Amino acid sequence: MLNHHNIYNNKRTYKTIRALAVTCLVVITLAGNSAYAQLTNIQSIYFQNQYLANPAMAGIEKQLNLNMDYHQQWIGVPGSPTLTTFTADFNSGNKVGLGLNVYGNSSGLINRTRVMGTYAYHIPLNDKGAKLSLGLSIGFSDAHINESNVVGDQGDLAVSQFNSHGVYADGDLGMAYTSPKFNAQFSLPNLKRAFFQNQADAVDVEASTFYAAMSYKIQLTYANNYSIFSIEPKVAYRGVMGYSNVFDVGFNLYRTTFEDNYQLNLQGIYHSDNSLSWGFGIDYHTLGLLFTYTYNTGQLSSYANNTFELGISLKLFKKATL
Repeated sequence: MLNHHNIYNNKRTYKTIRALAVTCLVVITLAGNSAYAQLTNIQSIYFQNQYLANPAMAGIEKQLNLNMDYHQQWIGVPGSPTLTTFTADFNSGNKVGLGLNVYGNSSGLINRTRVMGTYAYHIPLNDKGAKLSLGLSIGFSDAHINESNVVGDQGDLAVSQFNSHGVYADGDLGMAYTSPKFNAQFSLPNLKRAFFQNQADAVDVEASTFYAAMSYKIQLTYANNYSIFSIEPKVAYRGVMGYSNVFDVGFNLYRTTFEDNYQLNLQGIYHSDNSLSWGFGIDYHTLGLLFTYTYNTGQLSSYANNTFELGISLKLFKKATL
Protein backbone atom coordinates (compact mmCIF):
# COMPACT_ATOMS: atom_id res chain seq x y z
CA MET A 1 0.00 0.00 0.00
CA LEU A 2 1.38 3.42 -0.98
CA ASN A 3 1.81 5.89 1.85
CA HIS A 4 2.97 9.48 2.28
CA HIS A 5 6.57 8.52 3.00
CA ASN A 6 6.74 6.26 -0.07
CA ILE A 7 6.02 9.27 -2.25
CA TYR A 8 8.67 11.37 -0.55
CA ASN A 9 11.27 8.59 -0.59
CA ASN A 10 10.82 7.57 -4.22
CA LYS A 11 14.34 8.60 -5.26
CA ARG A 12 13.99 7.29 -8.80
CA THR A 13 11.24 9.76 -9.62
CA TYR A 14 12.06 12.85 -7.59
CA LYS A 15 15.81 12.87 -7.09
CA THR A 16 16.11 15.94 -9.31
CA ILE A 17 13.58 17.99 -7.35
CA ARG A 18 15.38 20.26 -4.92
CA ALA A 19 12.31 21.08 -2.87
CA LEU A 20 11.50 17.47 -2.21
CA ALA A 21 15.07 16.64 -1.33
CA VAL A 22 15.05 19.30 1.38
CA THR A 23 11.76 17.98 2.73
CA CYS A 24 13.14 14.45 2.91
CA LEU A 25 16.20 15.71 4.77
CA VAL A 26 13.96 17.38 7.35
CA VAL A 27 11.93 14.19 7.83
CA ILE A 28 15.11 12.15 8.33
CA THR A 29 16.34 14.62 10.92
CA LEU A 30 13.06 14.39 12.82
CA ALA A 31 13.14 10.59 12.76
CA GLY A 32 16.63 10.60 14.23
CA ASN A 33 15.49 12.89 17.00
CA SER A 34 12.38 10.73 17.62
CA ALA A 35 10.96 13.34 19.91
CA TYR A 36 8.35 15.87 18.87
CA ALA A 37 6.36 16.94 15.84
CA GLN A 38 8.03 19.93 14.25
CA LEU A 39 5.00 20.82 12.15
CA THR A 40 4.10 24.32 13.29
CA ASN A 41 0.44 24.75 14.14
CA ILE A 42 -1.68 27.67 12.93
CA GLN A 43 -1.34 30.25 15.70
CA SER A 44 -4.76 31.84 15.10
CA ILE A 45 -6.51 28.86 16.71
CA TYR A 46 -5.43 29.85 20.21
CA PHE A 47 -7.09 33.26 20.51
CA GLN A 48 -8.12 34.96 17.26
CA ASN A 49 -10.14 32.19 15.56
CA GLN A 50 -10.84 29.22 17.83
CA TYR A 51 -13.39 27.88 15.36
CA LEU A 52 -10.43 26.69 13.24
CA ALA A 53 -9.63 24.06 15.88
CA ASN A 54 -13.09 23.29 17.26
CA PRO A 55 -16.45 23.24 15.44
CA ALA A 56 -18.22 23.86 18.76
CA MET A 57 -16.93 27.46 18.64
CA ALA A 58 -18.94 28.29 15.50
CA GLY A 59 -21.49 31.00 16.30
CA ILE A 60 -20.35 31.29 19.91
CA GLU A 61 -20.75 35.07 19.51
CA LYS A 62 -23.91 36.69 18.20
CA GLN A 63 -22.30 38.25 15.16
CA LEU A 64 -20.88 37.32 11.76
CA ASN A 65 -17.19 36.40 11.95
CA LEU A 66 -15.07 36.31 8.78
CA ASN A 67 -11.47 35.12 9.10
CA MET A 68 -8.64 34.63 6.65
CA ASP A 69 -5.21 33.26 7.50
CA TYR A 70 -1.97 32.87 5.56
CA HIS A 71 0.71 30.65 7.07
CA GLN A 72 4.18 30.32 5.50
CA GLN A 73 6.28 27.61 7.13
CA TRP A 74 10.07 27.27 6.87
CA ILE A 75 10.70 30.54 5.02
CA GLY A 76 13.46 30.23 2.45
CA VAL A 77 13.16 26.47 1.94
CA PRO A 78 12.10 25.48 -1.60
CA GLY A 79 8.79 23.63 -1.61
CA SER A 80 8.10 24.60 2.00
CA PRO A 81 4.54 24.24 3.33
CA THR A 82 2.06 27.09 2.91
CA LEU A 83 -1.42 27.10 4.38
CA THR A 84 -4.39 29.33 3.66
CA THR A 85 -7.67 29.21 5.54
CA PHE A 86 -11.01 30.97 5.33
CA THR A 87 -13.80 30.65 7.88
CA ALA A 88 -17.21 32.22 8.29
CA ASP A 89 -19.43 31.61 11.27
CA PHE A 90 -22.47 33.26 12.82
CA ASN A 91 -25.25 32.65 15.31
CA SER A 92 -28.53 32.06 13.51
CA GLY A 93 -30.62 32.35 16.65
CA ASN A 94 -32.29 29.69 18.81
CA LYS A 95 -28.87 28.72 20.21
CA VAL A 96 -27.67 27.51 16.79
CA GLY A 97 -24.33 28.42 15.23
CA LEU A 98 -23.45 27.79 11.58
CA GLY A 99 -20.05 27.90 9.94
CA LEU A 100 -17.94 27.32 6.84
CA ASN A 101 -14.29 26.25 7.05
CA VAL A 102 -12.09 26.15 3.93
CA TYR A 103 -8.49 24.94 4.15
CA GLY A 104 -5.80 24.79 1.47
CA ASN A 105 -2.26 23.44 1.90
CA SER A 106 0.67 23.13 -0.47
CA SER A 107 3.76 21.16 0.59
CA GLY A 108 6.30 20.22 -2.04
CA LEU A 109 4.38 18.44 -4.79
CA ILE A 110 1.35 17.63 -2.66
CA ASN A 111 -1.70 19.89 -2.54
CA ARG A 112 -4.56 19.45 -0.08
CA THR A 113 -8.03 20.97 -0.02
CA ARG A 114 -10.60 20.65 2.74
CA VAL A 115 -14.10 22.19 2.86
CA MET A 116 -16.31 21.80 5.96
CA GLY A 117 -19.80 22.97 6.84
CA THR A 118 -20.50 23.27 10.58
CA TYR A 119 -23.52 23.01 12.86
CA ALA A 120 -23.09 23.99 16.52
CA TYR A 121 -25.56 24.09 19.39
CA HIS A 122 -24.99 26.36 22.40
CA ILE A 123 -26.75 25.53 25.67
CA PRO A 124 -26.91 28.34 28.29
CA LEU A 125 -26.01 27.08 31.76
CA ASN A 126 -26.68 30.17 33.87
CA ASP A 127 -27.50 33.87 33.64
CA LYS A 128 -23.80 34.85 33.85
CA GLY A 129 -22.91 33.83 30.30
CA ALA A 130 -21.69 30.26 30.84
CA LYS A 131 -22.65 27.81 28.13
CA LEU A 132 -21.97 24.30 26.90
CA SER A 133 -21.41 24.02 23.15
CA LEU A 134 -21.42 21.01 20.83
CA GLY A 135 -20.32 21.15 17.20
CA LEU A 136 -20.10 18.91 14.15
CA SER A 137 -18.44 19.68 10.81
CA ILE A 138 -19.07 17.60 7.69
CA GLY A 139 -17.50 18.03 4.27
CA PHE A 140 -14.82 16.63 2.00
CA SER A 141 -11.05 16.39 1.71
CA ASP A 142 -8.79 15.95 -1.28
CA ALA A 143 -5.04 15.43 -1.67
CA HIS A 144 -3.29 15.17 -5.00
CA ILE A 145 -0.01 15.65 -6.83
CA ASN A 146 0.12 17.94 -9.86
CA GLU A 147 1.78 15.61 -12.35
CA SER A 148 2.88 18.52 -14.55
CA ASN A 149 5.26 19.60 -11.77
CA VAL A 150 7.00 16.24 -11.55
CA VAL A 151 10.56 16.28 -12.87
CA GLY A 152 11.35 12.68 -13.76
CA ASP A 153 9.27 9.74 -14.94
CA GLN A 154 5.87 11.26 -15.77
CA GLY A 155 4.36 7.78 -15.96
CA ASP A 156 5.48 6.63 -12.54
CA LEU A 157 2.75 4.55 -10.90
CA ALA A 158 3.42 6.05 -7.46
CA VAL A 159 1.95 9.38 -8.57
CA SER A 160 -1.15 7.91 -10.21
CA GLN A 161 -1.77 5.61 -7.22
CA PHE A 162 -1.52 8.54 -4.83
CA ASN A 163 -3.98 10.58 -6.91
CA SER A 164 -6.35 7.62 -7.17
CA HIS A 165 -7.50 8.20 -3.57
CA GLY A 166 -9.71 10.97 -4.89
CA VAL A 167 -12.14 13.08 -2.87
CA TYR A 168 -13.58 11.53 0.28
CA ALA A 169 -15.88 12.50 3.13
CA ASP A 170 -14.42 14.13 6.22
CA GLY A 171 -15.54 15.78 9.43
CA ASP A 172 -14.72 17.26 12.84
CA LEU A 173 -16.39 16.86 16.22
CA GLY A 174 -16.01 19.20 19.20
CA MET A 175 -17.34 20.41 22.49
CA ALA A 176 -16.60 23.44 24.69
CA TYR A 177 -17.47 25.03 28.00
CA THR A 178 -17.22 28.81 27.91
CA SER A 179 -17.88 31.62 30.35
CA PRO A 180 -16.81 35.29 30.44
CA LYS A 181 -13.50 34.19 32.01
CA PHE A 182 -13.02 30.42 31.64
CA ASN A 183 -12.73 28.39 28.44
CA ALA A 184 -12.28 24.60 28.17
CA GLN A 185 -12.60 22.66 24.93
CA PHE A 186 -11.89 19.38 23.22
CA SER A 187 -12.16 18.37 19.56
CA LEU A 188 -11.59 15.37 17.30
CA PRO A 189 -10.62 16.63 13.84
CA ASN A 190 -10.11 14.61 10.65
CA LEU A 191 -12.84 12.06 11.32
CA LYS A 192 -12.11 10.49 7.93
CA ARG A 193 -9.75 8.18 9.84
CA ALA A 194 -12.84 6.41 11.18
CA PHE A 195 -14.26 5.80 7.71
CA PHE A 196 -11.32 5.86 5.29
CA GLN A 197 -8.36 4.65 7.34
CA ASN A 198 -6.25 3.64 4.33
CA GLN A 199 -6.65 6.99 2.60
CA ALA A 200 -5.98 8.88 5.82
CA ASP A 201 -2.74 6.99 6.48
CA ALA A 202 -1.57 7.63 2.93
CA VAL A 203 -2.16 11.36 2.60
CA ASP A 204 -2.28 12.85 6.12
CA VAL A 205 0.77 11.65 8.01
CA GLU A 206 0.95 14.98 9.87
CA ALA A 207 -2.81 15.43 10.42
CA SER A 208 -4.14 16.49 13.80
CA THR A 209 -5.74 13.68 15.81
CA PHE A 210 -7.15 15.64 18.77
CA TYR A 211 -7.04 19.08 20.36
CA ALA A 212 -7.66 20.07 23.99
CA ALA A 213 -7.24 23.50 25.58
CA MET A 214 -8.03 25.55 28.67
CA SER A 215 -7.68 29.27 29.35
CA TYR A 216 -8.66 31.82 32.00
CA LYS A 217 -8.94 35.59 31.65
CA ILE A 218 -7.44 37.69 34.44
CA GLN A 219 -8.11 41.42 34.74
CA LEU A 220 -4.91 43.22 35.77
CA THR A 221 -5.68 46.94 35.95
CA TYR A 222 -8.81 49.05 36.20
CA ALA A 223 -9.85 52.65 35.64
CA ASN A 224 -13.32 53.80 36.64
CA ASN A 225 -14.29 50.16 37.16
CA TYR A 226 -13.21 49.37 33.61
CA SER A 227 -10.49 46.84 32.80
CA ILE A 228 -7.55 48.37 30.91
CA PHE A 229 -5.08 45.48 30.86
CA SER A 230 -6.04 41.80 30.95
CA ILE A 231 -4.13 38.58 30.39
CA GLU A 232 -5.40 35.18 29.29
CA PRO A 233 -3.01 32.27 30.04
CA LYS A 234 -3.70 29.17 27.97
CA VAL A 235 -2.54 25.56 27.86
CA ALA A 236 -3.23 23.18 24.97
CA TYR A 237 -2.42 19.60 24.12
CA ARG A 238 -2.69 18.28 20.57
CA GLY A 239 -2.01 15.05 18.78
CA VAL A 240 -0.27 14.78 15.41
CA MET A 241 -0.53 11.63 13.31
CA GLY A 242 2.85 9.96 12.95
CA TYR A 243 4.58 12.09 15.60
CA SER A 244 4.60 12.62 19.35
CA ASN A 245 1.90 14.80 20.87
CA VAL A 246 2.61 18.51 21.37
CA PHE A 247 2.04 20.56 24.54
CA ASP A 248 1.50 24.33 24.18
CA VAL A 249 1.56 26.93 26.94
CA GLY A 250 1.22 30.66 26.42
CA PHE A 251 -0.68 33.87 27.02
CA ASN A 252 -2.53 36.71 25.37
CA LEU A 253 -1.96 40.11 26.98
CA TYR A 254 -4.39 42.72 25.76
CA ARG A 255 -5.26 46.34 26.35
CA THR A 256 -8.67 47.84 25.59
CA THR A 257 -9.86 51.44 25.45
CA PHE A 258 -12.76 52.92 27.37
CA GLU A 259 -14.76 53.25 24.17
CA ASP A 260 -13.86 49.73 22.97
CA ASN A 261 -12.74 51.27 19.68
CA TYR A 262 -9.57 49.21 19.58
CA GLN A 263 -7.68 46.50 21.41
CA LEU A 264 -3.98 45.68 21.34
CA ASN A 265 -2.79 42.10 21.78
CA LEU A 266 0.59 40.60 22.61
CA GLN A 267 0.90 36.81 22.45
CA GLY A 268 3.59 34.34 23.40
CA ILE A 269 3.33 30.55 23.11
CA TYR A 270 5.93 27.87 23.81
CA HIS A 271 5.50 24.55 21.98
CA SER A 272 7.04 21.34 23.27
CA ASP A 273 8.37 20.59 19.77
CA ASN A 274 11.15 23.07 20.60
CA SER A 275 9.60 26.12 18.99
CA LEU A 276 8.46 29.50 20.29
CA SER A 277 5.78 31.75 18.80
CA TRP A 278 5.30 35.47 19.28
CA GLY A 279 2.39 37.50 18.00
CA PHE A 280 1.14 41.06 17.86
CA GLY A 281 -2.43 41.97 17.01
CA ILE A 282 -4.78 44.91 16.84
CA ASP A 283 -8.57 44.98 16.74
CA TYR A 284 -9.98 48.27 15.48
CA HIS A 285 -13.76 48.52 15.38
CA THR A 286 -14.74 45.50 13.23
CA LEU A 287 -11.29 44.72 11.77
CA GLY A 288 -8.65 42.56 13.45
CA LEU A 289 -5.05 41.83 12.39
CA LEU A 290 -2.67 39.28 13.87
CA PHE A 291 1.02 38.86 12.96
CA THR A 292 2.90 35.88 14.39
CA TYR A 293 6.41 34.56 14.02
CA THR A 294 7.55 31.11 15.13
CA TYR A 295 11.19 30.40 15.87
CA ASN A 296 12.42 26.79 15.84
CA THR A 297 15.08 26.03 18.46
CA GLY A 298 15.45 22.28 17.84
CA GLN A 299 17.35 20.36 15.16
CA LEU A 300 14.95 21.59 12.49
CA SER A 301 16.41 25.09 12.84
CA SER A 302 19.44 23.94 10.81
CA TYR A 303 17.19 23.59 7.77
CA ALA A 304 14.12 25.75 8.41
CA ASN A 305 14.35 28.43 11.02
CA ASN A 306 11.13 30.39 10.93
CA THR A 307 7.42 30.52 10.22
CA PHE A 308 5.33 33.59 9.48
CA GLU A 309 1.58 33.97 9.77
CA LEU A 310 -0.92 36.72 9.02
CA GLY A 311 -4.50 36.53 10.28
CA ILE A 312 -7.29 38.92 9.30
CA SER A 313 -10.69 38.99 10.96
CA LEU A 314 -13.92 40.91 10.44
CA LYS A 315 -16.71 41.05 13.03
CA LEU A 316 -19.98 42.25 11.54
CA PHE A 317 -23.58 42.72 12.71
CA LYS A 318 -22.63 42.42 16.34
CA LYS A 319 -25.59 42.10 18.71
CA ALA A 320 -26.11 41.46 22.38
CA THR A 321 -24.28 38.50 23.92
CA LEU A 322 -26.09 35.15 23.78
